[in-house]
Amino acid sequence: MRKFFANLGIGILLVAVAVLLAMAPWVALVAIAVLLALWMAFGRRGRQAWSVTRVGIATIPQRLGSSSVVIIGIAGVVGVLVALLAMGEGFQATLKQTGSDDTVLVMRAGANAELNSVLMHDAVVQIEQTPGILKDSTGQPIVSPELVVVASLPRKGSGLDANVEIRGVGPQVWNLRPQVKITSGRKFTPGLRELIAGKGAQAQFQGLGLGSTIKLNNQVWTIVGTFDSGDAYDSDLWGDADIVASTYRRGDSVTDAAVKLTGPGAFDAFKAALAANPQLTVDVQTTRDYFSKQSEGLAKLIRIIGGVVGTIMAIGAVFGALNTMYAAVATRAREIATLRAIGFRGLPVVVSVLLETMLLALLGGVLGAAIAWLIFDNYTVSTLSQNFSQVVFNFKVSPALVLTGLKWALVIGFVGGAFPALRAARLPVTVALREQ
Repeated sequence: MRKFFANLGIGILLVAVAVLLAMAPWVALVAIAVLLALWMAFGRRGRQAWSVTRVGIATIPQRLGSSSVVIIGIAGVVGVLVALLAMGEGFQATLKQTGSDDTVLVMRAGANAELNSVLMHDAVVQIEQTPGILKDSTGQPIVSPELVVVASLPRKGSGLDANVEIRGVGPQVWNLRPQVKITSGRKFTPGLRELIAGKGAQAQFQGLGLGSTIKLNNQVWTIVGTFDSGDAYDSDLWGDADIVASTYRRGDSVTDAAVKLTGPGAFDAFKAALAANPQLTVDVQTTRDYFSKQSEGLAKLIRIIGGVVGTIMAIGAVFGALNTMYAAVATRAREIATLRAIGFRGLPVVVSVLLETMLLALLGGVLGAAIAWLIFDNYTVSTLSQNFSQVVFNFKVSPALVLTGLKWALVIGFVGGAFPALRAARLPVTVALREQ
């Protein structure tokens, strides 16, 4: 019974240390590594640990097959984890960089997405007269009444239909979003059934080449230009708001009004003025907040899926590391027993086995992160937004994600090496000498 509780206590301690490693910032981990290196350089037990570690590392080529199991297993865990998280990171980054603090969206009260909102013409007129709006050189308020609808177009490659966002915009849109640049062709002409295609939409859907025609609600539209905005608007097709409304029989309604403020500091006063207007029942938020909120749900889901998949794979990698290191300890049992017989204590043996396992794990982590970066960084995909249309974005393998993957590798290596290390340190010398 005493042995059972002792093992249970050791298990709880190891789990606690693993959790601390997983949660610790990299600065703390580097500090621990530096302290360990100083201990191994100047401490008597530390020098013993380094001597045992050198012998273990030197024998890795003789155990290349079993060692590669650890490296490849952990590389798979880190590669999958980093790739999944890179998808969420890329989607979140695309939407977060879409907005700004001095542009706002005014939508019907209670609407959580543009597609769910409806504003009538009279409401737009009231919004345009609200103080705090920036004016152009002619004295006109920079407000773009916009109508967002969804159309179905065949995707490139598969030919299967998917939703694309059609955004009807007002004439002030070019002052509102100066980051939008025409890359080929020209801007659409107000009053005509002409569209310009974002580079993301053009890359994902068929029939959006310059001069092509597409049918929207039984009306023929011509693609007269392409644009690049560097954000979520790249997934849109833009046209004149009045013609989009006529095509989809929306009368004089729009989904929202996009407004350019005199500055970020004008937001509170602008919002208060809208709330004080009895003729309006609207909500207002900065475009940065709006698009950031759109990304939260999917990014959170991807993190949860990545954590679950990574944990399942990590368990398999831990068992692979356990088998490998138990075999390594068994192979070196007589050598370890001899060292202990001439004065080496259990701590240097534990440290050496842990260092060897974590070194293999780190190699696997670097390999997995490198593969994820080579294959998935800037890889272009699309997914559904809250407007039920495709948002085109790139995977983003950031340094932070790589460091997260390496931390997972180290934790797996620690757990996988801890039990074999303890066995090597606790095995009676006489028994170990007879094992081979």
